[in-house]
Amino acid sequence: MSAVTDGVMAFPLSVFIAFRYAKAGRATLAGQNSFVSFINRFSVAGIALGLMSLIIVISVMNGFEGQLKQRILGIVPHIIINEPDWSLDTSALPGVVSDMRYREAEGVVQSKKELRGIQVHGVSPSVMEQHTMVANRLEQGAFSHLTEGSFNAVIGRALAVQLEARIGDKLRLMVTGASVYTPFGRMPSQRLVTVAGIFDMGSQVDDKVVYLNRYDVNRLLRDPKGSGESRRLFLSDAFNYQDTLSVLNEKGVSTNTWRERQGPLFDAVKMEKNMMFLMLLLIIAVAAFNIVSALVMVVSEKQGDIAVLQTQGMVPAAIMWIFVLNGLFNGVKGALIGLVTGLLVAYFLNDMLAFFNAPISLSADGRGLPIEIDMMQIMLVTLLSLLLCVLASIYPAMRAMRIQPSMALQNE
Repeated sequence: MSAVTDGVMAFPLSVFIAFRYAKAGRATLAGQNSFVSFINRFSVAGIALGLMSLIIVISVMNGFEGQLKQRILGIVPHIIINEPDWSLDTSALPGVVSDMRYREAEGVVQSKKELRGIQVHGVSPSVMEQHTMVANRLEQGAFSHLTEGSFNAVIGRALAVQLEARIGDKLRLMVTGASVYTPFGRMPSQRLVTVAGIFDMGSQVDDKVVYLNRYDVNRLLRDPKGSGESRRLFLSDAFNYQDTLSVLNEKGVSTNTWRERQGPLFDAVKMEKNMMFLMLLLIIAVAAFNIVSALVMVVSEKQGDIAVLQTQGMVPAAIMWIFVLNGLFNGVKGALIGLVTGLLVAYFLNDMLAFFNAPISLSADGRGLPIEIDMMQIMLVTLLSLLLCVLASIYPAMRAMRIQPSMALQNE
């Protein structure tokens, strides 16, 4: 038994015994081990269900957040430089893929039947076609129709429905940033514009934005030279705007970001996502700490075995590892089951909802729940589940290593 006392051999022996205990508890369904076996199975099932639920919910919340990011941040400018220095090389800024001259104004658009408040975005059509999601979601028309002097407009489908407007219809556009004097008094600058395109992003700002060529917006605002233009930056990832903003702030550049307009919405989604994560993680923690009950009973049942191992020379640390690894084996079984079932359900969730005739449509095109599986995130929560199982095993394992051989053998 000198090998048992050797530090190198003690740990593999602990693994062997822990694995034997895990198998024995599963094999014996009658007699004194039956209740311990039930508790073990219950904890494994709880870990599997908790992890499966966590994977599914995180994937749906990621998809929902990504869909919001596409729908809303595809329209809202990522960063706007106010009173820009046109000599600034924006291509050297981190995360910036392009920029353009930009003009924005509050306005009102009127059709034959409706009147709506909107935001007028003066844009460069070629840049919009290359770097915006809106250009990919045009149902009719194109940004190339926004030629200088045409006073053509691209509007959202939601706004088109409200105004009962179609391609080729004339709308009266009035802006509040400029006014003219008439015999009837001071009136907002206005112009008839032609609907040349209709987009559908499926976002809450679809009915609030009208795109025109920036030269046309400048003329409408009585600023044909564009002295009031700003500079719109397009980022590769709108969520990673802080690095770009830090560089601009160091240069003393005045900016506005998407956070100032839509930040509260994304903060609410993130808080909901974090709370769901916490709730489901607590379910896993409850299941993991069922391992405490099972292992305490195993320790009580195996006191004679522990005493014999101690008399044969096994060190207390090795005995502790037997029960830590026993709990870890249960965690691994539950985590593997939860990981596989969670990924399968997440991949086929919309098909399953369709099969059970329970469709839940949250996407703009009605294709069902948005699912975005982040494997790094899933591996992290799986490892966290295993860590909870190890932590739950420490108390019973420490009880096992404190058992006195003389007292244990006397009670046998």
